[in-house]
Amino acid sequence: MSAAPRTDPAATRLAGLVAPVVEAAGYDLEELVVTPAGRRSIVRVVVDRDAGVTLDDVAEVSRAVSTALDEHDGEFGSAPYVLEVTSPGVDRPLTEPRHWRRNTGRLVTVAVGPPGSAGQVTGRVLEVDGDGVTLAVEATGKPGAKKRPPTPRQVPWRELGTGRVQVEFGRGRAGGDEAGGEPEDLAAQAGPADDDGGAQ
Repeated sequence: MSAAPRTDPAATRLAGLVAPVVEAAGYDLEELVVTPAGRRSIVRVVVDRDAGVTLDDVAEVSRAVSTALDEHDGEFGSAPYVLEVTSPGVDRPLTEPRHWRRNTGRLVTVAVGPPGSAGQVTGRVLEVDGDGVTLAVEATGKPGAKKRPPTPRQVPWRELGTGRVQVEFGRGRAGGDEAGGEPEDLAAQAGPADDDGGAQ
C-alpha cells in the first residue's frame, strides 16, 4: 500500500521555491507532491508548456530545480529526498484554460451545462479562447444507424466541467504523433541524497 501524498506547510513552501524556477525555465508548474517513502521523501514535480515537454526539457528542469533545492538546503529540513520531474500523463484532468488549449484536436469527455443540470458529452476540442471551448460534439444515435457528423458547440467556461482526454489508437495528430498523439509521461530523477543526510 503506497503512502498518501503529504500536503503540509513544508510542501507549500517548497512549491513556493520551485514554481519561480520552473516558470523562469519557460514551463508551468502543474503539481508538486511530497510523498514519504521510508526514511526519504519523493518530491514529484509535474511541469508542462504549450509546446509540450521532451526528455531533454525534463532533464533541464530537473537540473534547475535540483540546484535551487541545494541552495536552500536545510530550509526544508535535512531529511533526504528523491526529486522526480515529469510531464502530465494523458489521464491528467483538464481544469485550466491552458490544459484545454494544449489538447486542441483531442477527443474529450466532459460535463457541460449550467450547474445542477450538466450533461456528459464527448467531443473533439476545436478551439479555445477567452469565452470558453468549442467542441465538435459526437452525435449519439441508435446502434447500426448511419453515423452523423459532429456538431460544433461553444461551451462557456462557467458551464464547462472537468474534462478527460479519451485515448484514441490509430489516429495521428497534425504534429505527426501516432496513437492519437497522446503525451508521453516523461520522468527524470535526480539522484538520492548523499550519505551525510543532505538532499541532492
